[in-house]
Amino acid sequence: MRRLFFGGAALVMLSACATKPPVVEEVSEVVPVAKPAPEVFEPAPLPPVIEQAPEVVEVVPQANLPIPGSQEDFAFQSGGEPRVFFGYDQFDLSPEARDVLRRQANWLNLYTDATAIIEGNADERGTREYNLALGARRADSVKAFLISQGVAPNRLSAISYGKERPIDGRSNEEGWARNRNGFTNLRLRGVS
Repeated sequence: MRRLFFGGAALVMLSACATKPPVVEEVSEVVPVAKPAPEVFEPAPLPPVIEQAPEVVEVVPQANLPIPGSQEDFAFQSGGEPRVFFGYDQFDLSPEARDVLRRQANWLNLYTDATAIIEGNADERGTREYNLALGARRADSVKAFLISQGVAPNRLSAISYGKERPIDGRSNEEGWARNRNGFTNLRLRGVS
């Protein structure tokens, strides 16, 4: 029986190999196949353009700003007051005084027609002679610093008023501290 089984299987295999593949007929004419038309996409409509006038920005002049090049501008650029303050019996410049004087020098270097008289002042304590000498050292200290910042020496002069021109009439520490100062008295050409 085994033989019969193997014989049948062999016969099936041989018969499978003996079959010929189907013959494909040759086509003599090529028939074009119609391609589908490409889809046309319409862009979405743009929103309508509405002509708008450009926004007008009104420049409002600052009523509190001084006119450039004026004495008020010099005081404003100096930090509000063209004056530096000194310690008791001192004529060296504090860091705050140097900052004020740098701003003054920048202004003076910008407006080269301006000149200045540096006024040295002292408080009421001490003799007249001593305070005149101390005021002169304070004025010279301010002048030397301005020159070191590029201001031409011929545009600056120094004077001492000692205790003769106090800006604060109080006889206390606050008043005395205000009176120990160096004042840059600006002179503009054509303005007296």
